[in-house]
Amino acid sequence: MFAQAREYEPFMGRWSRKLAPLLVEFAGVEDGESILDVGTGTGVLAAAIAAAKPAAQVVGVDPSPSYVATARAQARSGRIRYLVGDAQTLDFAEDTFHRTISQLVLNFVADPAKALAEQVRVTHVGGVVVAAVWDYGDGMQMLRIFWEEAVSLDPAAAARDERTMPLSRHSELSSLWLAQGLLAVGERPLVIEQRFASFDDFWRPFLGGEGPAGGYVASLTDARREALRTRLRQRLFDGQPDGPMALEARAWAVKGYVPPRPARAPWSIDRRLEERGRRS
Repeated sequence: MFAQAREYEPFMGRWSRKLAPLLVEFAGVEDGESILDVGTGTGVLAAAIAAAKPAAQVVGVDPSPSYVATARAQARSGRIRYLVGDAQTLDFAEDTFHRTISQLVLNFVADPAKALAEQVRVTHVGGVVVAAVWDYGDGMQMLRIFWEEAVSLDPAAAARDERTMPLSRHSELSSLWLAQGLLAVGERPLVIEQRFASFDDFWRPFLGGEGPAGGYVASLTDARREALRTRLRQRLFDGQPDGPMALEARAWAVKGYVPPRPARAPWSIDRRLEERGRRS
């Protein structure tokens, strides 16, 4: 059950762990608030919220039972609940949370607009909806280096290059937020640095099959995989001895405030009779 989550941690989990505190700060989370973490994965963001705001009540939802089981096993706060759930059909009533936050998730959702509408629905009027997505085109160095070298060796790999990911370019998230009617929408970059002990520390996580890059590596023959490994090592060290290195990653983060909801007309006896007449 936990294999998928174990592979995620060295590949992307260590990056998301560094990004999470920056996103919590950007979201403006206050102590005592109720927060929904959409696409919680192994619980990195929920844990960062609980660490920064110990009185916050956090619910993390993710469609993967493996990730949810791992998040529950690693939980250090009794104020966090982890549930299996779909971002596009959240199983919560309207106006349940002060804020909803999603980290590195929306670009993997089949219908991001539907998922955002659900987040707006379950957030209080005047509450905040927040998300962050990697800048796969230029700002996530680990993946940019990987795909540039993969495509150099295999031009057909361009179709799998994550630079084509939706919502990963500047202003794409904020455009989605504005289209949903959110107010005072703001977007900004969040930048982190990740250190690697060696080339093997960089390369080994790609062998776990996680994400589009890991899936591509898993599809290669042994010879093609070794050719890619050799090319990446040359790109990163340029003939110099193996050793520690650091790479940067930039995510685009957006937030907006939930507007007043449309007024509902009272459901009167006259309206019931009118509806019944239409159906007869």
